Amino acid sequence: MDSRISGILVRRASFLLAILLVVPLLALPASHGYAAEAGEPVAQEGGGDTVAAALENLEWRNIGPAVMGGRITDLAVLESNPSVFFVATATGGVWKTTNHGIAFEPVFDNEATASAGAVTISQSNPNLVWVGSGEPNNRQSSPWGNGVYKSVDGGKTWEHKGLYETRHIARIAIDPRDNDVVYVAAVGQLWDTNPERGVFRTRDGGDTWEHVLSVDADTGAVDLVMDRNDPNTLFAAMYQRRRTSFGFNGGGPGGGIYRSMDGGETWTELTEGLPEGDTGRIGLDIFRGDTNIVYAIVEARRGEQGIYRSTDRGDTWSTSAPPTTAPCTTASCASIPTTPSASISGDHRSTRPTTEVTTSLTTRRRRFIPTTTRCGSIPPTRTT
Repeated sequence: MDSRISGILVRRASFLLAILLVVPLLALPASHGYAAEAGEPVAQEGGGDTVAAALENLEWRNIGPAVMGGRITDLAVLESNPSVFFVATATGGVWKTTNHGIAFEPVFDNEATASAGAVTISQSNPNLVWVGSGEPNNRQSSPWGNGVYKSVDGGKTWEHKGLYETRHIARIAIDPRDNDVVYVAAVGQLWDTNPERGVFRTRDGGDTWEHVLSVDADTGAVDLVMDRNDPNTLFAAMYQRRRTSFGFNGGGPGGGIYRSMDGGETWTELTEGLPEGDTGRIGLDIFRGDTNIVYAIVEARRGEQGIYRSTDRGDTWSTSAPPTTAPCTTASCASIPTTPSASISGDHRSTRPTTEVTTSLTTRRRRFIPTTTRCGSIPPTRTT
């Protein structure tokens, strides 16, 4: 039996055993020695309900985890004052710091959901903050959300702005020229199909929304980046996924990279130099020093997945380096603003120029390179 399956069975058996041991104890009468206070027996009169007598003196207490907010899903930093930034967590809401992270305060505790998938701050108006609810990752424990929230007072209060059925939101982009124009990348439901997935746009600060990019009811948008020099240019990563009680399918023909050069009115799928066939999760970034350079970490079949680089705004792509983390879990990609040939993906930094194409990674220590189905069916490739 697979060690992972046996481990799950052992944990479930232990949980059931604990229930079988605890429940009978709760039903014991007070005369068996249970007391409200040390040395003070619980009174039981007239042979009443023994379970109620045992439970009436019990109080709820927090047993942990004490310092867990779930996976960190997104960060939003005020670039003019980096001591101010917001942190979105999978199950712990949104947190804000004004002193470089020395102290944080929760700013999302009173909303209808505690799961945040994306947080974005306007660089021209630090009081304007958007939160997309629902963790966009693919775990069995990934909680869903109920749409997007907007704050106009730096996170003190929030207003729900719709997109309720998107369930999982991965990214939000604000047009720096007009903060009423906002784009939302919605992954959609993890356990079912739904049409409310893809890229949405508002032009009136969230009062109304347009569904500007949609592939099908199984494919959503898992990343979205905007060209700061030309906010009409956007890149979206589409991702087809489905989790069931017996497994996870993280990829399909619906996935790919799309580009709009007219503010989301029309979109073109980019394919030249990218993996053919089914793709999984994709992460994107644009190099700020030269926005013709775009990076993508692409989950695909063995030998084709990796970090891709374009120097012509996505028209053509070439491989830059393989990924070293499971793309289906994270698939985040970031370029280094001062180094056009450098990118960061998970725990791997690539400084290879685009002329060097690599399909394997050789390091001083043995490493396992996850392939598409560390989330599914294809075993990982081992390199030495």
